[in-house]
Amino acid sequence: MTQYKKNSLSLTGAVSLGTGVMMGAGIFALLGQVAELSGKLFPLIFIAGTVVAGFSSYSYVKYSNTFPSAGGIAMYLEKAYGKSTFTAFAALLMAFSMVIAESLVARTFGTYVLQPFNVEAGSIWVPILGVFLIIGAFVVNISGNNFIEKSALTTAILKVGGIAVFAIGALWASNMNFDKIAPESVAAGNSAVEIIGSIAIAVLTYKGFTTITNSGDEIKDPHKNVSRAIIISLAICTLIYLLVTLAVSSNLTTEEIIAARDYSLAEAARPVFGQYGVWFTVAIAIIATISGIIASIFALSRMTAMLTEMKLIPHSHFGMPGDIQKHMLVYITVIAITLTVALDLSRIASLGAIFYLIMDAGIHWGLLTRLRKKTNPNIYIVITAIILDVVVLGAFIYVKIKSDLLIVAVAVALMLIIWFGEKVFLKRMRNKTETSV
Repeated sequence: MTQYKKNSLSLTGAVSLGTGVMMGAGIFALLGQVAELSGKLFPLIFIAGTVVAGFSSYSYVKYSNTFPSAGGIAMYLEKAYGKSTFTAFAALLMAFSMVIAESLVARTFGTYVLQPFNVEAGSIWVPILGVFLIIGAFVVNISGNNFIEKSALTTAILKVGGIAVFAIGALWASNMNFDKIAPESVAAGNSAVEIIGSIAIAVLTYKGFTTITNSGDEIKDPHKNVSRAIIISLAICTLIYLLVTLAVSSNLTTEEIIAARDYSLAEAARPVFGQYGVWFTVAIAIIATISGIIASIFALSRMTAMLTEMKLIPHSHFGMPGDIQKHMLVYITVIAITLTVALDLSRIASLGAIFYLIMDAGIHWGLLTRLRKKTNPNIYIVITAIILDVVVLGAFIYVKIKSDLLIVAVAVALMLIIWFGEKVFLKRMRNKTETSV
């Protein structure tokens, strides 16, 4: 995996990578968090997430059609804003949101592995198992594109099929009984702002489509296949998520889903399938999380390597052998392990949602204001994407300020550090260039 390889990923491989990241942890770990904010409407929130992701993906397709690149989002930002502080800032927000997603996947892995043994979700074994998963994903990523593509395809088939079997079986066993969806006491406690804010968490379950754009010209015939892969991946995940949310809501009340927020699918399997159902769900979760983190690290290593080559972020070998991309794998692994140990699932998801939506709005704004002539987008679709991002992000931050001000403060502090750190770094790079001339 030392060099970019054009045409090394097929359409099937790109779809596998996209669905691999999207189903890596979101539907297993975030369903309870969405239900907590949206009450009885939580199945519809995932549909709303699809709408936001659908409008959002339009801009990425327009970028990719014009500038196919293995640097993906980093290259798109550079095309829109040049080698500016905002380019580096937004690209790093995306990079950090992906690392955060890897930590989310890792903790989800640990949580589900422990379910058959009746170990509480707060056990020290959750981050320990998560760390082992991250290290394993790091080792796998050294093997190269062919191995990753083949493993992604196999695991994508297994988890999509497995989750579908779980959902259809649970719906059939419950006789399509949706009386448990939410008692009035729960539904009454959710304000309109909370419901809108919950979409921010749901969007995280779809953001994996950006993995496809990060692969860029490594995908065969990228001008056609990037958009196809995104559409297919979103369609598959939307169908699966709808089936799963209906299945869970037909077997658990919203209160029960919230109580088991980190492992709601496993809990939903107990009433209809017993312990065997729990084991089956855990097996699918393990497959989903393993493939998800492998696919995410695969994409992020390419994006950060591109940022380094573009001289938008600092880089040090620290005495390590090998090329930049291998170094980035090490850095990504270390950061992901740190977050896995330091934060719980809820806070990891909150940071990821804030960073991603800010970056996403920046992508749309650049397309609308700076690259309209080159890409010829439908401005109404792009404007709608910006409005959706701003509304959902605003509602989510408002909710978090009231319920968890610390994580909002951490997010703001990290963004300020990134912004001013990049401002200083880029100024030094310009001074070096001027001095050498």
